[in-house]
Parts: sequence; structure tokens; C-alpha cells
Amino acid sequence: MVEIKEVLTDRDKKRLFKFPIDLYSDCEMYVPVLIGDEMDTFNRAKNGAYSYADSRLWLAWRDGKVVGRIGAILNRAANEKENVRQLRFTRFDFIDDFEVSKALFDTAVSWARELGMNEMVGPLGFSNLDKQGMLVDGFDQLDMYITLYNYPYYITHMEKLGLVKKWDWTETKVIMPEKVPERIEHIADIARQRYGFSARKFKSMKDVRPYIREAMHIINSAFAKLHGVVPLSDRQIDNLEHLIMLVGRPEYSLMIQNREDELVGFGFIAPSISRGIRASKGKLGPVSALKVLGDLHNHKHIDFYMIGVRPGDQKKGVECLILEEGIKAIISHGGIDCQTGPMLEDNANVQNIWKHFDSHTHRRRRCWSYIIPE
Repeated sequence: MVEIKEVLTDRDKKRLFKFPIDLYSDCEMYVPVLIGDEMDTFNRAKNGAYSYADSRLWLAWRDGKVVGRIGAILNRAANEKENVRQLRFTRFDFIDDFEVSKALFDTAVSWARELGMNEMVGPLGFSNLDKQGMLVDGFDQLDMYITLYNYPYYITHMEKLGLVKKWDWTETKVIMPEKVPERIEHIADIARQRYGFSARKFKSMKDVRPYIREAMHIINSAFAKLHGVVPLSDRQIDNLEHLIMLVGRPEYSLMIQNREDELVGFGFIAPSISRGIRASKGKLGPVSALKVLGDLHNHKHIDFYMIGVRPGDQKKGVECLILEEGIKAIISHGGIDCQTGPMLEDNANVQNIWKHFDSHTHRRRRCWSYIIPE
């Protein structure tokens, strides 16, 4: 028999965040989340999203053992923006037993009914920069640190629970060319000559820091119309700044300015730390920290975390300037490939960036929807 218990103590929170690390202990494609980061995410004193959101977490138990977990997030800001009554489900992991997944999902649906919601959507986080989306293709690919991994059987459970596709994100693997593609170079030249755009150069991450917050405000405006997106709070921006300072490199901090020295667009790429984080098993100790440092000095595999351009400066070649600078930096360090983070499949502005390269979609993940019966 499955028993569902709400998580109300830090001890149970740690159990909840550790569960997937145990569930995927034999999976070479899984990259764990650091338990400390998860504790901070669900800490009202540390996560600025709680100014517009609420959450609850539950564990599934059987015979004294944790066999599944689920969380739910009420994002009032997103609901008001889109005029919907949605509850987001998150951190939904379970053994391959439908009794477990159904008991967990039904518990989250019950809270949705109490709140007067009429739809469950997910997996989604507090913001669009949280880990989100259930993997539906690309199970044989090593996960990114910023994305989620799940077993293929999750799809069967979702369909059996009555969930359907809401939207998909795709992720692209790009093989690094020997030089910047001519088309990218041509558009970048036009952007420089016609609009006076130029790339800022940095010698250290200390030089980059003053511009990170400005870049995050660009994200707020550039992503404003995308599904489920709400502006990042100052505290959320502080957390992202901390992450970028930890894993960023000055040559991979791609900032484009106009003639007035205003930031008009940026891209953030970094050496993949997936292999080092895998060794952490959720806790960054001396050995795993050294492995992460090793990743940061290994430029063969690059993760393209995000790209953003001010709405008024889109379609002026800023994206090509960012790509030109990024490709040059990757090639100079001997990089062989680059993988993107999740991109909405209907976001043509971002999807079209990669058509100039030897590239292919190597992962697809899904936001599911469940209409709550009246």
C-alpha cells in the first residue's frame, strides 16, 4: 500500500531531494541536482519567487521506503498574466509502479481543486530559468546540469494518468565548424556597420559581474511573451549572478552593446560540468569539486545556457554577433561540440539560429497538461 505524506521538515525535504539520486544511481545519463541548491529553492527566505508563488511537497512511502515524490507550485503571477487557473507540478519522480505515480498526482490535483484551479501543468518550476520539462526523446544523451532527466517509462505513466502535450522544448547538438560560417559573419558585419553594435571584451569574471544584472533584465523583457514566463525578482537575479560567477569564463561571456554603450544582447556559454556534477551525488565535496574544476578547464564540450536580445533590437543581427564571438572563443580553446538548453519548439527566432550549422535535435522535453474534471 502506498502512503502519501506531506513534506514539512528539513529532514523530509532532504529525503525528497535525494530520492532521484537513488532512483538514477545506475543511470549514466543522469546529472543530479545539488541538494543544497534544492533546499534553497524551496526556502521562502532565500527564493524571491515566494513573493508571487506558493508551494507544497509530498513523498510516497511503501513499507518504510520512499518510492516517489511530487511538488506543486501555485504561480499567481503567471496565472494573472495569462488569465488562467493553473497549478504547476514539479519534482515528479517515481518507481515504475502506476499505483505510486497515481497516488502522488492525485494528491497534487486535490490541492489544485482546493485552490479553485482547473488545470495541472508541468513539470515546471518557479520561473522559466528553473529546471523544467519531462524528457520524451534523447534518453541516451548525457543530461545538462540545468535540465532534468527521467526514465522513458514516465511517458507511459503520464498518458495513463490522462495528461496530454501542452508544448515541447527541443535541445540542439551543434558540431563546431573550423571557422565562423560565412552567413553568420556576413550578418554580423551588417550589424556592426548599420547599427554600430560591438562586442564587449572582458579579462576576468570580475569585469563581467557589473553587466550580469543588466543582462537578466534583458531576459525579463525578451522572454516576456513566452509560455508561463514571469519577470525574475531581484533575489532570483542574485542567485543567477552567483551561478554565472561560479561557472562562467570571461571569453564566454558574450555581451553586445550599441553606440551608446548600452547592452542590447548577451549569450552565456560555459564548459559542460555534467561529468563533474555526476560525481557529486548531490553533495559537492573535495573530490567532486575537483572534477567540476576539471570540467571548467576542459573546453571540448560546451553548454549554451541562454541567449537574449532586447525586443527593440531583435532581427538586427545581434544574435549573429553573439554566435560569432562564441564560435571564435570555442574554436580557440579546441571545443568540438556545443549543446543548447531547452528552446520552445515554436520560438522561431531562437530555433532558426542553428540552421547555419551542422546540428541536430538530440533531446526533446514536454510540458504536460491535465484538465481537472469538475
